[in-house]
Amino acid sequence: MGFGTLDYIVVVGYLVGVAAIGLKTSGKQTSTRDYFLGGDGIPWWAVLFSIVATETSTLTFISIPAVAYGGNLTFLQITIGYLIGRFAVAIYFLPRYYEGELKTAYTFLEHRFGGSMRNAASSTFMITRLLADGVRLFATAIPLAILLRLGGAFAGWADLELYVLSIAVITAVTMLYTFFGGIKAVVWMDVVQMSVYIGGAFIALYVLMGNLPEDFMLPAAKTQIFEFGFDLSFKEFISQPYTLITAVVGGAVFSLASHGTDQLLVQRVLATGNLKDARKAMISSGFIVMFQFALFLVIGLLLYKFYLGVSPEQLGLATMDEIFSKFIVEELPAGISGLIVAALFAAAMSSLSSSLNSLASATTFDLYKPYFGKENTAEEDLKVSRIITMVWGVILTTSAILFAILQLREGERPAVVELGLGIASYTYGGLLGAFLLGMLSSKPEKKDALLGFFAGLVALLFMVKGPAQNILPGEGLALAWPLYTLVGSIIVVGTGFLSYYGRRLLK
Repeated sequence: MGFGTLDYIVVVGYLVGVAAIGLKTSGKQTSTRDYFLGGDGIPWWAVLFSIVATETSTLTFISIPAVAYGGNLTFLQITIGYLIGRFAVAIYFLPRYYEGELKTAYTFLEHRFGGSMRNAASSTFMITRLLADGVRLFATAIPLAILLRLGGAFAGWADLELYVLSIAVITAVTMLYTFFGGIKAVVWMDVVQMSVYIGGAFIALYVLMGNLPEDFMLPAAKTQIFEFGFDLSFKEFISQPYTLITAVVGGAVFSLASHGTDQLLVQRVLATGNLKDARKAMISSGFIVMFQFALFLVIGLLLYKFYLGVSPEQLGLATMDEIFSKFIVEELPAGISGLIVAALFAAAMSSLSSSLNSLASATTFDLYKPYFGKENTAEEDLKVSRIITMVWGVILTTSAILFAILQLREGERPAVVELGLGIASYTYGGLLGAFLLGMLSSKPEKKDALLGFFAGLVALLFMVKGPAQNILPGEGLALAWPLYTLVGSIIVVGTGFLSYYGRRLLK
């Protein structure tokens, strides 16, 4: 076995097919509403699959098996919180978006607090996506880099050079249909690509189960799902990401923020065109995501058994995240390896195309249009939107290369899924807090919201392991990543109300 000519034909054929189908399904784009919101609306079930494909991406395919390989199944606890958070978004957030014609998630903040708050939130979203999606794009390059390494033609290349080439190839293909097709092409290709990568996962699962060693038993600790952590000290408890309370509460708040305030996912539900369909898509996605995480965690356990539990270094791998990719390119039959690598690209491109389109929409509607494009025609706005999409493609490529440099350094490295979620969790606290402040009361004003927003972002710097925390006396508290959003949003809301009532007292 190994990656052969047939596999390469399958992968190249898939990439060409994706570009062609993406362009065909996009339809004619005549305005930014067509380009970013799909015109008259997209079916809720297509949006459902687009939500799932967007948020799980290659991080799920590559890194979730690595989480189980290096640990156990406790990551699954977070999906309970994810489901709870989506119900809250459907009940409390989505009606606000459909009260008026909102083109981005941050238009609500402009209506409530003014343009300054909208700009701050939209800019924070862009920075978050730049960092988190840089990690996603890096993860996407892992299987392609392994293919190039094993193929022989690039045997003399360094790991970083292979990753740079891989990132450039993936971005170029995705840019083609995203640039021309807009959100409609993105959503419909998400439907196709989710079907491909879930099918690929089941094929890998089937092959794994038929080739497991009979004389190697999984340790009991590997199958643990629930971890209560009641034997830990408070300091230890809040630093552990996969205890039940932290995972469920943190996961719920994270989902509330990601699906209620992040333009990447809010744009999807706005594309349905009505509240009822948006709610169906939002809630259903929670159940699908729970199933997906379970599927890929089980694959990770089977990989642990297949490779007899040896370390990645013993397998000749640069990171833990390469475990599943190694199995795909070395152990699957000819043609099947190519199909599953194509599935990896499917997961990758669905996420990258969504990021490009949502970043372009936020830049166009929140930063460009209000200040520079007030007098533009629909055709001029569409042209600018496509240029902005291309610029973000270059920026995300650069971000992914920087993460490749960081992840390939010597020393301990987190799984890329934890790195990506941690980055998103950090800034989500400020975004969710600002939304809650505006929804819970009509009293706080723009200056209160801005003060709270930035207070939440700055405070978290000192609660996350890093340079800022190192300047504090003593050891300090180190929060687990699922708690970043919860703590950040509490600080934003609390500071906003304190600012409002403090100013009232001083008058």
